[in-house]
Amino acid sequence: MSTLPTTLPTWLALLESRHAEIHINMGLDRVRQVKERMALAFSCPVIMVAGTNGKGSTCSMLEAILLRAGYKVGLYIKPHFLDFNERARINGDLASDDALIASFNAVEAQRGDTDLTYFEFTTLAIMHLLAGSNLDVAILEVGLGGRLDAVNVIDADVSIVTSIDIDHTDFLGTTRDEIGFEKAGIFRPGKAAICSDPVPPQSLIDHAAAIGADLWLLGRDFNYSGDKQQWNYGGREQRRNSLAYPSLRGANQLLNASAALAALEVLRYALPVGAQEVRTGLVVVELPGRFQVLPGRPTVILDVAHNPHAAAALAQNLGNMGFHPYTYAVFGIMQDKDIDGVIAPMAHYVDHWCVANLPSPRAADVEMLADTLAALPLGDAKPGERSVNTFADPAAAFANAMSRAGENDRIVVFGSFYTVAGVMAARKSSHH
Repeated sequence: MSTLPTTLPTWLALLESRHAEIHINMGLDRVRQVKERMALAFSCPVIMVAGTNGKGSTCSMLEAILLRAGYKVGLYIKPHFLDFNERARINGDLASDDALIASFNAVEAQRGDTDLTYFEFTTLAIMHLLAGSNLDVAILEVGLGGRLDAVNVIDADVSIVTSIDIDHTDFLGTTRDEIGFEKAGIFRPGKAAICSDPVPPQSLIDHAAAIGADLWLLGRDFNYSGDKQQWNYGGREQRRNSLAYPSLRGANQLLNASAALAALEVLRYALPVGAQEVRTGLVVVELPGRFQVLPGRPTVILDVAHNPHAAAALAQNLGNMGFHPYTYAVFGIMQDKDIDGVIAPMAHYVDHWCVANLPSPRAADVEMLADTLAALPLGDAKPGERSVNTFADPAAAFANAMSRAGENDRIVVFGSFYTVAGVMAARKSSHH
């Protein structure tokens, strides 16, 4: 390599072009070699979070609470919507281009002739950046699975597995037992291993026992209870009462919040956190694209739901929102997803489908999606009150929905990160 890129966009373009040429062989050997050459290690507690859905919410709640408690917090979270910098946060602020470029250079300097994928390279770079930032605590979100994910070259002090559901079957297996085993790969002997899935697969329980991890199960080691106004957390030795509901909306958020509080209970001597900091942290936490309701009319909801488990939660949340005459969906999805399983829970709520093509070779064909949607039974809808239209991209689909929706209607954007990111980018450019 003659000269290294000097801007973040050129660095990312180089990594993408390299990635296209690499045949991905699963396994952590390559990442581990480079990590050891870099002498990459954390001198603070590390919390690692895996799961099918709920990872981002759990990470964001932990970050918000620990920031309120005055700690210097590093967060690695993905994917990004508009800027790559969203993946790395220090004290709540996005990492600068310069800091990321310096870490990319550090990985490149030690990589030698080891091939790294885009995800492996950027993961090492961001972990290098966080490890060198004099943090009190690092929160690392796992990308895909757990056992073979690049993040898993670090040994976490506390590991959390949120939900276990069917997604990424090409890599992780086709049953909850197979997927649960992959996610349990982030557990470590003698360290706390928290699972907030109400029905954890036996494979996860068995793996924790086999390696001697300290398994915390929802309902056995920690739980929550609540009424309309507030909720309570109960752990092995710690109780937290009269908590505000998390500002992240949705049915599963108390599962995620309970896992976060269990992690804080594990770390209570290293990172003590007071009751008020927990309350405030849960109220101020934000996470783009997870049942994110935008201000203004018509109501716009952004949700990255792209598997049946997430779509069912989104549908439940829509059902809890109160009356809207019509619901428009801006929808685009990858062809390797369980498309019928994602559409099924949503079909009851959506009157008008605006189907978008996505900027990826893996995107599902819009005409095929439109045919699938047009064949759905009408349900309560009168003929003519249901429509399906196709668009070149999410921005065009969203513009069409906005032009047709009345001020009391709602528009839900879902199906893929690309769908939500396309609408976010369009809204951003229209505000300038």
